[in-house]
Amino acid sequence: MRILIADDSSVVRRGVCGILSAEKDLEVCGEARDGPEALQKARELLPDLILLDISMPGMNGLEAARLLRNEVCQAKILVISHHDPTQLLPSVIAAGADGCIDKGRLCEDLVASIRKIKCA
Repeated sequence: MRILIADDSSVVRRGVCGILSAEKDLEVCGEARDGPEALQKARELLPDLILLDISMPGMNGLEAARLLRNEVCQAKILVISHHDPTQLLPSVIAAGADGCIDKGRLCEDLVASIRKIKCA
């Protein structure tokens, strides 16, 4: 599965790359710093999954998810946030994303969440 990471924090992007590097079937195909760059890279790279930070400058993750769903409809979209995922989930789903994960639990939950969405 090819994954595009969109987060304004280079530390988070590097951390996600590190987590995913141990998984033979998961490959980071690109990185973006904000929503507009995520749209551009998604069009170019056609990832299987887009990991989107909900709070990015210029265009937040929910806005980006809406646009991505219309333009790169085959890609799964997983939103990451410091906010409680259970409270965000209705907004995330309404924006066209497939799920939400707590940014503070990426080490524990990221791979399992990706595999769950991959099978859905």
